[in-house]
Amino acid sequence: MSSLSEAIIHLAIDLFHQIRKSEKENIFLSPFSISSALAMTYLGARENTASEMQKVLHFNKIAENTRGGAVEKPGNVHQHFQKLLTELKKSTDAYELSVANRLYGEKEFRFLQEYMDNVQKFYLASVESADFKNAAEESRKMINSWVESQTNGKIKELFPKDSLDSSTVLVLVNAVYFKGQWNQKFKEEHTAEEKFWLNKDTSKPVRMMKQTNSFKFVSLEDVMMVLLPNEVDGLQELEDQLTAEKLIAWTSPQNMGKKWTYTCLGLKWKSYDLVPTLQALGMVDAFNDRVVFHKSFVEVTEEGTEAAAATGVGVAVITSLPIRESFRCDHPFLFLIKHIKTNSILFCGRVSSLRCPWAAATLGTFRDVPRA
Repeated sequence: MSSLSEAIIHLAIDLFHQIRKSEKENIFLSPFSISSALAMTYLGARENTASEMQKVLHFNKIAENTRGGAVEKPGNVHQHFQKLLTELKKSTDAYELSVANRLYGEKEFRFLQEYMDNVQKFYLASVESADFKNAAEESRKMINSWVESQTNGKIKELFPKDSLDSSTVLVLVNAVYFKGQWNQKFKEEHTAEEKFWLNKDTSKPVRMMKQTNSFKFVSLEDVMMVLLPNEVDGLQELEDQLTAEKLIAWTSPQNMGKKWTYTCLGLKWKSYDLVPTLQALGMVDAFNDRVVFHKSFVEVTEEGTEAAAATGVGVAVITSLPIRESFRCDHPFLFLIKHIKTNSILFCGRVSSLRCPWAAATLGTFRDVPRA
């Protein structure tokens, strides 16, 4: 492994496998957001805490490219984040992508100036003072309000009531928001009620979008991909076999001959207290006096896709010939939203339950055309 994007993919797979042990239904998270927030914490970590974080976040395997090849320089991870965040913040008319980092420090606490400067330099973070000592609840509301504004109102109450108190001295927050439209929009009049199979014997009615068209393979900066098992009940087998190495290979440019998409009509939020999950992965010392909350949102309609996530850390395929086939996403699947240029997974998840208002999509018959 030699890149930050691959480190984030490895963390995504580790988190997914850990979360699915207790979460039997839908999963949705932003590995990019989680990695960014924890990296800002790692910037100030020392000794065993730093060693544990480096290993769990897979930063110890990031290599620096040199003329003679690649050499291991884990400390260079912060420069990698600086480059990634700078690229993601570039404006584009193709979609809306907002990434923001902010550090809230107790106004009476004396922080090392070098750390504060490096957070702003490498993570493009703004630094704000807060009065946790005398007004923890007001500070919590202030932080949650900022997160809500950065995610277009989609992520509310990132830090739940009483999660911050007078002992809190530092809160680091990452917020990411994405909104994009389908290259070929689905027509609402074609949306109809059909079956989504939860298993071989059980189905539920959903509002399923349909589209029949010819799609050319084009180079996109962001794309949604679906890992759909061949069998209706094949999701567990797919998950059991899922590794970071396989996901990197499956989503590499040379294997992306088709641009799979799916949709869900309605809204979905997921919240996680990540401390138990990260401790189970080996990040133990880092959370003796910290909280880590992650909240995410996704909405997909006939118009396009909207997704958002926030993480807060508190301290006390190419083909040679055109082919025609039908892609029908009517049973449990995995999905991800990826920023192609930086090879970064912004969001990922699992759809296995329709207890909340999820649905599926049918692209119908389409033609896959090779790149020029």
